Amino acid sequence: MKNILLLLTTVLVFNSALADTYNLSIVEKIVNITGTPAQATVINGTMPGPLLRFKEGEEVVINVTNNLAVVSSIHWHGLIVPWQMDGVPNISYDGIKPGETFTYKFTLQQNGTYWYHSHSGFQEQTGVHAPMIIEPAEPDPVQYDQDYVVMLADWKDESPEQVYKNLKSDAEYYTNPRSTVFDFFNDWFNADSGEASSQVIKERAAFAKMRMAPTDIVDVTGYTFLMNGQTADKNWTGTFKAGQRIRLRFINAAAATYFDISIPGLKMEVVQADGQNIQPVMIDRFNIAIAETYDVVVTPKEDIAYTIFAQAMDRSGYVRGTLAPKQGMTASIPEMLPRRVLTLKDVMPGMTMSGMTMDKSPAQDMSGMKMDKTSAQDMSGMKMDKTSAQDMSGMTMDKSPAQVMSGMKMDKTAAKDMSGIKMSKSSAMNIPKKDSVKSIKMSDIKMNMHAYEDMDPKVLSYADLKSLEKTSFNAVADREITLRLTGEMDRYIWSFDDKKFDMSEPIYFEFGERVRVKFVNETMMDHPIHMHGLWQELQNGSGDYAPRKHTINVPPKATIIVEVPVDNVGKWAFHCHILFHAAAGMFRQIEVQGEEH
Repeated sequence: MKNILLLLTTVLVFNSALADTYNLSIVEKIVNITGTPAQATVINGTMPGPLLRFKEGEEVVINVTNNLAVVSSIHWHGLIVPWQMDGVPNISYDGIKPGETFTYKFTLQQNGTYWYHSHSGFQEQTGVHAPMIIEPAEPDPVQYDQDYVVMLADWKDESPEQVYKNLKSDAEYYTNPRSTVFDFFNDWFNADSGEASSQVIKERAAFAKMRMAPTDIVDVTGYTFLMNGQTADKNWTGTFKAGQRIRLRFINAAAATYFDISIPGLKMEVVQADGQNIQPVMIDRFNIAIAETYDVVVTPKEDIAYTIFAQAMDRSGYVRGTLAPKQGMTASIPEMLPRRVLTLKDVMPGMTMSGMTMDKSPAQDMSGMKMDKTSAQDMSGMKMDKTSAQDMSGMTMDKSPAQVMSGMKMDKTAAKDMSGIKMSKSSAMNIPKKDSVKSIKMSDIKMNMHAYEDMDPKVLSYADLKSLEKTSFNAVADREITLRLTGEMDRYIWSFDDKKFDMSEPIYFEFGERVRVKFVNETMMDHPIHMHGLWQELQNGSGDYAPRKHTINVPPKATIIVEVPVDNVGKWAFHCHILFHAAAGMFRQIEVQGEEH
């Protein structure tokens, strides 16, 4: 019999008269995560909330009481439920008013690892999130001896409302650390060839035109990262006996953070993605987008400790936990991977810089000053104010960032290429336009984004995901729609097809049809797109074994295609799961019309 250890100590309150009735209470609580008391919102007194464990086919009744002073809600992330039970205020119901209780009733039609969270305001990121496991009705194809939930989150003492206000006033408010003029000269000086030196200048010029920095891969930094509600120094620990197969159920419940995950010394066998069984894949490392889940199995052969290492995609920090034969043991913490820095290949894949011809003296500074590499070594004597010390590509240098390349000499071809990059403040997130967005191959995506340039060690890719059972059965899509992921960074507006949620009409599906959806990301950021109530079958070359996912990450300047079997009538939320992006407008409603037969 499997020895199941529940991670979270909170005991659910069961109705003695009805064993499948569960009671949840949403309350405010003062927590101290960083050394400073701060207000959180929690479920049944804990963050994350209590683990709900169900059985496939079970009919459940869940009473949720709102003890806050504002409307609250619970959404069952990834569950296929009647739309009235989906838990999205103003779409599936009015929400749960202060002091009231809402009763959710539904039958569990699936199994796997999922989670639940508030869909009201920013409550999810202040603590209203928790794991959920549904055991299969049939024998589980995944064999294991123990299982643990590993729920990842990011935390700020600063209220998310204030964070959002800061982003709206200055989209680069949290961009830290920014590259400086010294970084530019260091990159140029250390280039291993004249061509490489020229490329440094070309890239900085292009980023200046785009008014963005190469380090702008996330909106918000300064988070404290949590594993099952605990910081790295608290060191959450799961125990094992050598030779046991340990199932780790990873859930990314962060508001704005992608994590790269590894367990040094152990290979991971990926067996499930977004609650759906996949054909096992052996890997060393994987990236988990916001709102995704991945189940992996590891088999420690020795009675030693192993570090579960989850580093933020922007390398601003990490959280670790431990697998060990007993509590109190630790393993070494690995160094974080190099910080990801955007290149033109990432943000402008449809554009080539090869047409630019620089003169033979690329060692000119950005104001026209000529110098050779020797004179560039020591920049300590240069005096500059804070403005001029900003990143040459960060677009805050003086008030005319488009002039940073004014001193550079280039031939007519180069000048023509540079002038072709048309840019305004409000269009910074949409260059190049739709017709120049490149559709990338799934094999080129190093697990949802371009975090790694090699596959040694083995890094999970979307191309590796293949359903354990057939999904599409040679189905042919009835129609195709294209949805552009758009935004304006200067005003911090995010959208679909250049329309914020309050300006858009619902997307209409007909019950029984199969819709091919093409996501075209015209922005320079990753977006985890979550569809409520319906499965998205990722078209990654797996044919009839296309993996089903509730959340699909779309990398910068990429096109990802899914097919949606429309089999659930109702009104469904559809949005980017970076919570500030959803709040800023990257949110739609899907309406499935027709009758179920």
